[in-house]
Amino acid sequence: MLSDIEIAQKAKMKPIGEIAKKLGIPDAAISPFGHYKAKIALEYVNSLGSKPDGKLVLVTAISPTPAGEGKTTTTVGLGDALNHIGKRAVICLREPSLGPVFGMKGGAAGGGYAQVVPMEDINLHFTGDFNAIQLANNLLAAMIDNHINHGNELGFDVRRIAWKRVLDMNDRALRQITVALGGPANGFPREDGFDIVVASEVMAIFCLSMSIKDLRERLGKIVCGYTRDQKPILAKDLKTHGAMAALLKDALAPNLVQTLEHSPAFIHGGPFANIAHGCNSVLATKTALKLGDYVVTEAGFGADLGAEKFVDIKCRKAGLKPAAVVLVATVRALKYHGGVEVKELAKENLEALAKGITNIERHVNNIRNNYGLPCVVSINHRTEDTDAEIKMLQEKMAHHGAKVIVARHWAEGGKGAVEVAKEVVRLCDEPNNFKFVYEEQATLWDKMKAIATKIYGASDITADSKVRAQIKKLQESGYGHYPICVAKTQYSFSTDPQLRGAPSGHVVNVREVRLAAGAEFVVMICGDIMTMPGLPKVPSAVSIDVDDDGRITGLF
Repeated sequence: MLSDIEIAQKAKMKPIGEIAKKLGIPDAAISPFGHYKAKIALEYVNSLGSKPDGKLVLVTAISPTPAGEGKTTTTVGLGDALNHIGKRAVICLREPSLGPVFGMKGGAAGGGYAQVVPMEDINLHFTGDFNAIQLANNLLAAMIDNHINHGNELGFDVRRIAWKRVLDMNDRALRQITVALGGPANGFPREDGFDIVVASEVMAIFCLSMSIKDLRERLGKIVCGYTRDQKPILAKDLKTHGAMAALLKDALAPNLVQTLEHSPAFIHGGPFANIAHGCNSVLATKTALKLGDYVVTEAGFGADLGAEKFVDIKCRKAGLKPAAVVLVATVRALKYHGGVEVKELAKENLEALAKGITNIERHVNNIRNNYGLPCVVSINHRTEDTDAEIKMLQEKMAHHGAKVIVARHWAEGGKGAVEVAKEVVRLCDEPNNFKFVYEEQATLWDKMKAIATKIYGASDITADSKVRAQIKKLQESGYGHYPICVAKTQYSFSTDPQLRGAPSGHVVNVREVRLAAGAEFVVMICGDIMTMPGLPKVPSAVSIDVDDDGRITGLF
């Protein structure tokens, strides 16, 4: 059996200009990066404003497990399947971070015969967007320390600097550091730290900005520190936002690539699905909607975490309205939610499957009743799935109003997901009752409570007096209309990653609150969340190599 990278390397890609022509994009509007990837000029993107939008299809998943679900693979396979049945479909994905690529997860360009290519480029440096975001973030960090060194006119309290440096690599040694050691010539020593690039507020801003003007204004609103009397200091107070925007100007143009079956795919931006909203850029999504009849995109993690942010942050901010949702699951992942350990998942276990189905039931209920959207369940087929398991899953889900369809796109490409595509088309033609989980005018506390009780099945939320005071101050300071971005474990509806299935009645504790004023949301941190991951004992990097002919091996 060929590995994902071997399948990708055997692909016969078309020149990117041919892919652009499929969408009606003229040669003058593309800036190629080699033969198979390109950026689409912002001037052309802006010219599309009067065209009608296609239909937006969200691909999400059950609560993630070590067994794997295949959300990106399904997104790619569905896009190919829609084109296979004669529809004009475009795919929108996030760019992979080098941290997970070299860490535990591996590549993030799909899998099997449902991949975007050139796979190695996408998973490694791609078009340099992440580097631009890293530089813009670190320019602001450097400007803060430089300002303090030259007199600190703005009055930064060095104990309350709210801006970290970033690096697109998992490196736990950089989580908490001391900078400016070595004497007066190097500035004033202080505690600092690094986050991974995808956790930077610059990344979130980048993915929510709708123009260079919007980008520059949002960057200026970043709260990068506080004075001793806790007055916020903004990036525009340092006059840094213009230079940051200059670094990001070219990166803001969406990236165009193709699938193995030559379907057009925009891959642009990649905010952390925990600390940020976990969706590709608004610009890429809106561009795709002007160019395709169907746009298939994904949100990070499960439908409780990623889809909620897609709805309440991205759709709210960008004025988007999804037409249908595809919920991805595997039989083995549902058995894991039913209590089976990873090494036993290949065995038929109807009892565990019956228990694990509670997880998918809650996600379907949330999609249909709390987001108001029609839904189809796509089972990412694996060879060990038994007929009895598939039958049980379909029977138990029959009364939930969402068809359960087995898809074989990993092994067969687009033709393996044709039945899912046909159901998506049917759902998109039906009216829906799309709605947000909470109203914009609700208080920050009530927004968080609505998410926890409606989506997570919690009985209540709590926070200590210090966190409650911070939330109250943000409310009173004019940030109460911002949406909530919950940072919690993706593995459970609760804040305990060990609680599988569909726990109910738990209490969600908000242990920290952070303001992302440029991205225009408030982060509520529940449980332990790492914004700078570490490498595992055996990182994926040890398997990645390049042979004497320059061919990359071991990349997923």
